[in-house]
Amino acid sequence: MPLAEPDQPARVRDLLGPAPLGLPVLAVTGLAKEGRLASGPGVEAVGAGGNPARLAALLARRTEAGCRAVVSIGIAGGLDPDLVPGDVVVATGVVTGDTRYAADPAVAEALRTRLDRPGLAVRSGDLAGVDAAVMTLDGKADLWARSQAAAVDMESHVAAAFAARHGLPFAAIRVVCDPAHRALPAFAAQALKPNGEPDILAVLMALARGDARLGGLVRLARDSKAAFAALTRCRALLGPGLGIPLPQAEQLPEAA
Repeated sequence: MPLAEPDQPARVRDLLGPAPLGLPVLAVTGLAKEGRLASGPGVEAVGAGGNPARLAALLARRTEAGCRAVVSIGIAGGLDPDLVPGDVVVATGVVTGDTRYAADPAVAEALRTRLDRPGLAVRSGDLAGVDAAVMTLDGKADLWARSQAAAVDMESHVAAAFAARHGLPFAAIRVVCDPAHRALPAFAAQALKPNGEPDILAVLMALARGDARLGGLVRLARDSKAAFAALTRCRALLGPGLGIPLPQAEQLPEAA
């Protein structure tokens, strides 16, 4: 069944024309740590603790977009078996159910150019957007077979839908944490507080109940360290406004 393709968001050339001045880029994240990394000059970070329904409600309350572009940024689960923790995916689009939201190709190309540096493994590909964490190997393999998406997260489809509603350029940068061949520990879905901070008490209780094994925690911590190291480097390379070009009227004149 072919995927429905919503209207394309505005191209960079549209962004350079009538876009309102002074508006930030909206960075959509899940974890609080992702939000702190994304924040900076020209960026407004929003997140909902890995809860897509809460994120959708949060964005729906914005009667006006209040931004000039939307970027989903953070970590993701690997679906492509070739990807390892720390690999970066610059999205070409987001697949969710029978719908595909295209990323703005000019923006995606600009971001990929900024991130294409030695020691940073960057590739282009679709992301899968889901409303519940994909925890198992079978779940990852099934989603990979159906979508051919490189990685999966729980925010990009919500961010893309918001951008489409407001006619804004959309992009996504996601770094692989848990690879396709590694299942997430069962307790991981409950290991976040609503504000996106880790729930240490929930983790300790899972260990006490036997719902989590120390080896699984160590592997997850190692994967997370690799992912956030790459994400931190990406953020530094992107610079102000997450690397999204400024409207023409805001660009500094070239020196004579």
